[in-house]
Amino acid sequence: MPRFMVERSFADGLEIPTTGAGAQSCLHVVQNNAEEQVTWVTSYVSTDRTKTYCIYDGPSAAAIERAAEANALPVTSVSEVRVLDPYFYTASGE
Repeated sequence: MPRFMVERSFADGLEIPTTGAGAQSCLHVVQNNAEEQVTWVTSYVSTDRTKTYCIYDGPSAAAIERAAEANALPVTSVSEVRVLDPYFYTASGE
């Protein structure tokens, strides 16, 4: 399954409470994503909470965008990505 990085911008900052309501909100996102065969892997949030960088597995960039629309989440960019492990290069070429 391809992996994607999604950048999002939140002008007023992203606020997800660490309560049952916040957990329910995240569960709702996961359920909507499943409709598009999209899996939310992890997210990184800027310290000012105005940007997120989210990793998703899914069949296509279009599926990622449809899931975002179903969740009423903004999308600044979607990029298919691969893992680059710096340790892969250790001792190579010797």
